[in-house]
Amino acid sequence: VSTFEYLIKKFADDSGHTAAEFYTNRSVVSLMTELLSPKQNETVYDPTCGTGGMLLESMNHVKSKGKDYRTLKLYGQEKNLTSSSIARMNMFLHGFEDFQVARGDTLRNPAYFYGDELQTFDCVIANPPFSLKEWGADAWTNDPYGRNIAGVPPKGNGDMAWVQHMIKSMKPVTGRMAVVLPHGALFRKAAEGKIRKALLEMDLLETVIGLGPNVFYGAQLAPCIMVFKQQKSENKKGKVLFIDASDQIRVGRAQNFLEEEHVNQIFDWHQNYEDVENYVKVASMEEIIENDYNL
Repeated sequence: VSTFEYLIKKFADDSGHTAAEFYTNRSVVSLMTELLSPKQNETVYDPTCGTGGMLLESMNHVKSKGKDYRTLKLYGQEKNLTSSSIARMNMFLHGFEDFQVARGDTLRNPAYFYGDELQTFDCVIANPPFSLKEWGADAWTNDPYGRNIAGVPPKGNGDMAWVQHMIKSMKPVTGRMAVVLPHGALFRKAAEGKIRKALLEMDLLETVIGLGPNVFYGAQLAPCIMVFKQQKSENKKGKVLFIDASDQIRVGRAQNFLEEEHVNQIFDWHQNYEDVENYVKVASMEEIIENDYNL
């Protein structure tokens, strides 16, 4: 696998792209997979699958629990031709056969349907392109796929379009999702503020995790992970868990890293679901409303 990642990095550097366009920091992926905890026989979907790293990590997760990872069904869509080809190759190289990787623009032309509805999945996971400019706002007002559940994202920023697409792709009961976004998605006002308010009123957002800066190759800004659940457990309804994990990093020269200990710490905070001074806060909907739905 490391050889494969090395080749992708070489390929990225040579083609004038950043490697971040081809794969996501592995420890971030491993954290997101832990949070979703895919089980055998489940479906996993990545709407911006790149070279397939997140889908494969889901497989590794099931494998590490001693379960039969071959019962997973993996689905990805990727706009970039080279990446989608690498993703398919990546699956085969890892001995995985039950997968589909479609090439195409997910926001404009989603690939997976069940009848005439969008197909839904147990786990939805993605690191979409941050603050995508030309994402297809024109068609969103009357989105034929019914993804406009909370409002129309701004023309020059697709972050909330990805979130809504992913929510719409979650199975009704078991559906859960984790998405990496720039921090701005948590507080930007105007259209995005309205969408955030609508989503919070649906009570689907379970956890917000603020990560440290520069954990993505070539991206200085600090990202966040948002975890949504179709059905939150009773004790989590009307609340959102906030984790400040900005200092859970090892500072490197060109890039910062989440080590295994950091991933474990963040995951423990998420599982324990209780306040930890300076790090973790269980916020009630009242507190969020007082804060004007700014996360």
